[in-house]
Amino acid sequence: MTKDKLFTSKEFLKDLIETVKNSPLHSLDKRETETGLIKIFEEIKELNEGDYKQVCDELYDGIYISDGDGKTLYVNKAYSRITGLAPDLVLNKYVGDLMKEGLYKNAITPEIIRTRKPINAVAEIRTGVKVLTSGNPIFDQKGNIKKVVVINRDMSDLVEMQEKLAASEKRMQEVEKDKLKNQYEIEHLRKLQTSKSLIGESQEMKPVIQMIHQVANLDVTVLITGETGVGKEVVANEIYMNSERHGKPFIKINCAAIPASLLESELFGYESGSFTGASSKGKIGMFELADKGTLLLDEIGEMPIELQSKLLRIIQEKEVTRIGGTKPIKFNVRILASTNCDLYELVKEGKFREDLYFRLNVFPIHIPPLRIRAEDIEILVRHYLDIYNAKYSKEVQLEKEVFEVFKGYNWPGNIRELQNVVERMVIVSEKFKRFSADHAKKLLNIELDGAKTLNEGFSLKKIVESVEKETIEKALKLYGSTRKAAAILDVDQSTIVKKAKRLGINLSDEKRNRS
Repeated sequence: MTKDKLFTSKEFLKDLIETVKNSPLHSLDKRETETGLIKIFEEIKELNEGDYKQVCDELYDGIYISDGDGKTLYVNKAYSRITGLAPDLVLNKYVGDLMKEGLYKNAITPEIIRTRKPINAVAEIRTGVKVLTSGNPIFDQKGNIKKVVVINRDMSDLVEMQEKLAASEKRMQEVEKDKLKNQYEIEHLRKLQTSKSLIGESQEMKPVIQMIHQVANLDVTVLITGETGVGKEVVANEIYMNSERHGKPFIKINCAAIPASLLESELFGYESGSFTGASSKGKIGMFELADKGTLLLDEIGEMPIELQSKLLRIIQEKEVTRIGGTKPIKFNVRILASTNCDLYELVKEGKFREDLYFRLNVFPIHIPPLRIRAEDIEILVRHYLDIYNAKYSKEVQLEKEVFEVFKGYNWPGNIRELQNVVERMVIVSEKFKRFSADHAKKLLNIELDGAKTLNEGFSLKKIVESVEKETIEKALKLYGSTRKAAAILDVDQSTIVKKAKRLGINLSDEKRNRS
């Protein structure tokens, strides 16, 4: 049965019911006939309407339905919630009348009836609520508008949704920005860690470069030795960059920079609650972090003797047990070690384990000090000059005599000192200045020292004492102990102690103990 026939049947039944009511039939027959017809009418009505009212009342958006003349036939619960208008205020009333009463502003139903087209617009209710309306005409078989259906949505909901969406997008952008920033920082740190290429063309450096290339791809332990500032970490970088573990973790730990009480937990990690102040989550150690990669133990000579036995066992067994833990953790790590100490002498003095020394000294590489690498000084200076000119947006140039001054200097701090001197030269210079030899001497305190001793009329003995005192003080300041200072100055430790006492140089207890 079609809907048109259904509507026709309803009208027919209505008329039939009225006829039965007014007919002269027997009262019982009349009553039974009327009841049956009403029941049929209700069934047809329910069949016609279906469950659309119940369905529409469950929708979030407001639903408004009028007939083809603009008479309100139906509104759902959401419509009343959104507009604040109770159903009895609008049902069976024409939209035009409701607009005259001021209930609606910019109602779209009259315009839909007039244009016979769908319309989207923003309407305003008397309560001040603005709603987004979307209306469509429904036509009968003859092309006449029989219904107008309008969907309403509260603009405040849309604004709230838009604000939430914008906030979410902003948070996502911030998260993405932080993620990119972290990635850039990690990449930058990696470049800083590994971009320092080894520079040197002197005869003294050629064997070093050859040994690096010889051992890089061999998965063996390397012990890198040399004075402070000669570039031990740079050599370690070169080995890593040319090894098969390149691209895997490269972890560096300075054994001298971390207090002995913390060094063990940094190296081996710890379980939660293993000691006072320990993180409740525990901590992964450096050996675990470096798994499948390379671990550089810098300043290995400064490692406390009590940790050396643990380190030896871990290197031999290739497994580590965290502090407070019971389960050993396997790892696959290549060990590189570096030191400015003479480990063999420390072994003789009982300050370094002999078995650990031999375990680390599988392939030793010794880096010569800068003072015997005069050929490399100019190359290094030009290299760092380019770097710091670019960093500080300058074009400082050096006179040829500057290189001769540098070659005649002793460089107790080696390449690190040279790097700092070049940076200082660029910083104190004008943008396009040519740096002279005199300026270089002043920067290195060469000319100033000589001028002071001569101008003050010192005797030769006083001058010698002054130079000795200043040299010993500088060596102690740079290397921190009488033993290291004696090794650098190529004299016995006892000589340094005696001269320091005679020249009035204060040796702290710490320096005596460290020596």
